[in-house]
Amino acid sequence: MSRSLIAFLFLFTTNAHAFCGFYVAKGDAKIFNRASQVVIVRDADRTVMTMANDFHGEPRDFAVVIPVPTVITRGQIHIVDKALIDHLDAYSAPRLVEYFDADPCRQGVYESISPSAPMASKTARDAARAKSLGVTIEARYTVGEYDILILSAAQSNGLETWLRENGYSIPPGASAVLGSYIRQNMKFFVAKVNLKEQAKLGYSYLRPIQVAYESPKFMLPIRLGTVNAAGPQELFIYALTRKGRVETTNYRTVKLPSDVDVPLYVREEFAPFYKALFNEQVKKDDMSTIFTEYAWDMNWCDPCAADPLSRDELHKLGVFWVNTDSSGAADVFLTRLHVRYDRGHFPEDLVFQETGSTEFSGSLCPASSVERRLHLRRRARVPAHVARSAGERSAQSRITHRVEHQ
Repeated sequence: MSRSLIAFLFLFTTNAHAFCGFYVAKGDAKIFNRASQVVIVRDADRTVMTMANDFHGEPRDFAVVIPVPTVITRGQIHIVDKALIDHLDAYSAPRLVEYFDADPCRQGVYESISPSAPMASKTARDAARAKSLGVTIEARYTVGEYDILILSAAQSNGLETWLRENGYSIPPGASAVLGSYIRQNMKFFVAKVNLKEQAKLGYSYLRPIQVAYESPKFMLPIRLGTVNAAGPQELFIYALTRKGRVETTNYRTVKLPSDVDVPLYVREEFAPFYKALFNEQVKKDDMSTIFTEYAWDMNWCDPCAADPLSRDELHKLGVFWVNTDSSGAADVFLTRLHVRYDRGHFPEDLVFQETGSTEFSGSLCPASSVERRLHLRRRARVPAHVARSAGERSAQSRITHRVEHQ
């Protein structure tokens, strides 16, 4: 049986509907179908990348191919707990905040709305066949429940042939994209599930894979994942840096609407409301924009959608400069980016830069009493297909709700 090849980020082959999310009661990653999540830790030329996908098929049918700039050593590969990414997602999720007319700036009067190894002889034969195709097996490891190969290739046809001969299903059109990475002298990180190791470890789901490397390239390869995807895909990027906000240099990065008042009924329907808001922004920008949903220092949040991550959690996500033995400020800045992409609108990989800017969209307390009074009288424009008549009940309420992205 051939394996479905999931190329970063992530290549859907025979059944894209196997990658499905579900809805919860706030604007986090789970309300979007076919959503992948990537945590990128970056300082100078050092990168630590943790990848989570929503693959729901049989583990034997799973494989992931990730273009990487260098050969990855065994010590640079780790398998992490999905709960770490879930916590980071909850912490940075767009949130609905309510203010009371009595004193909208007083502490305690707001709340965040949230829900709940092969044999040696076979190895030699494999290496010989790979060499005849211009493919070099640079390294092979078993890490956790995954068998991992690091490949380099002289040309895309040979790599494509090798992958097919080893049980990977390669869709039409992949060869040209593979060739572009080969011309950049990039390597290929290939992982599949080791069923015996998975059974031994006792996990019923696929844990996120984490890789570290040093390279001046601050980028995320997404083109392989668009070759035969069944429609647009959702990608959430959580960038953890020392200095400030991260943005893309080859695509426009904009902030989603924030600090706007919305009708009272949105309190109970925030997930579909936020999804509709995001859909409208994607449509408005012709699906060619990267959206900033959150950007702020991780030492505090106001208000918090979830508890801040501990130093130990940050260290496990790859924040290598954090000292887990000390307390106090963690010197970590979080940027949450959200993009809906396909091959036609995003023909290039995502290239990033750390701006040094620590500004964030939205503020908890207006600057003056005049602004406060005006703010309490405003109402947001709701997307037409989710709007309803709520004027009277909103006017009668003494609570103002705001959508905020820090």
